[in-house]
Amino acid sequence: MCINIRAVTNTLYQVRHENSTHINLGNMREDNSGLKTRVLVVGGTGSLGRRIVTACLAEGHETYVLQRPEIGVDLEKVQLLHSFKRLGARLVEASFTDHQSLVSSVKQVDVVVSAMSGVHFRSHNILVQLKLVEAIKEAGNIKRFLPSEFGMDPPRMGHAIPPGRETFDQKMEVRNAIEMAGIPHTYIVGACFAAYFVGNLSQMGTLIPPKKKVNIYGDGNVKVVFADENDIAKYTAKTLNDPRTINKTVYLRPADNILTQMELVKIWEKLTGKELEKTNIFANDFLADIEDENKGIPHKAGLGHFYHIFYEGCLTDHEVGDDEEASRLYPDVKYTRMDEYLKIFV
Repeated sequence: MCINIRAVTNTLYQVRHENSTHINLGNMREDNSGLKTRVLVVGGTGSLGRRIVTACLAEGHETYVLQRPEIGVDLEKVQLLHSFKRLGARLVEASFTDHQSLVSSVKQVDVVVSAMSGVHFRSHNILVQLKLVEAIKEAGNIKRFLPSEFGMDPPRMGHAIPPGRETFDQKMEVRNAIEMAGIPHTYIVGACFAAYFVGNLSQMGTLIPPKKKVNIYGDGNVKVVFADENDIAKYTAKTLNDPRTINKTVYLRPADNILTQMELVKIWEKLTGKELEKTNIFANDFLADIEDENKGIPHKAGLGHFYHIFYEGCLTDHEVGDDEEASRLYPDVKYTRMDEYLKIFV
């Protein structure tokens, strides 16, 4: 018997998306006593993770950082962990190859936040989180788990182009494991990290602005959401003991940072006083490299993700209510506008 795996997976995406607001809250536990929330950050030495650690400390959470054995040979990460200790964080030793060490770690806290990398060009650790889910399930004390998300909303990406689709398939696998285990959770999604998409005016293969020429995706007028990673971390820290966000998806859509690529380029041109030469790249031409066998998987995955963001508008093609958007839930967070962000590159 032949089974159409893609069709089955698409059906699962659809069912999960339709049922996302009908989660069993029977075992939901939330601490509203005013006591400090004890939070364990996994992936705390990464680009976003280190910011989440700092934001949790600033928010007053009792912050723990998972220290894995392999970090011990990385001088920069060891020094970063020591800097966390000086700020008041506690280090917890555990390994993903030692289940009981993970169980012991999560038993010390109320909330677990994962910021493990899910990008193909660095490390791809999304499914490693399944071991974390098993540990949380056995420990039985966790009031909330935030898996590593922060980008496109996986239930809406069932149509994604391979091989970039793998990211969303794997995130869905982690979500399904969380919900099947009855673990209270919050998913934070919906924005392009400024470090990867803004300083370079959304050009692939670089993190700094182009000097003379810029590639424009299509007509450049599709709305995209951009956010400073420091702000993403602040919003994350705010959700940890907020009963409004339990078992929900929180979208990152700061109003002033919903921009088209052309608007982003115009901001840069105004800051520098120089106009860039623009080349419009249409969808078929942009996707041509995905069929090139000489191109690696990381490049092809990146192409697919850029296509969904800048041609399809996957970050802004649906409505988000006030009770599920981060900047409206937490108006006290003064987020960085992209015109301010770009000034450092001038």
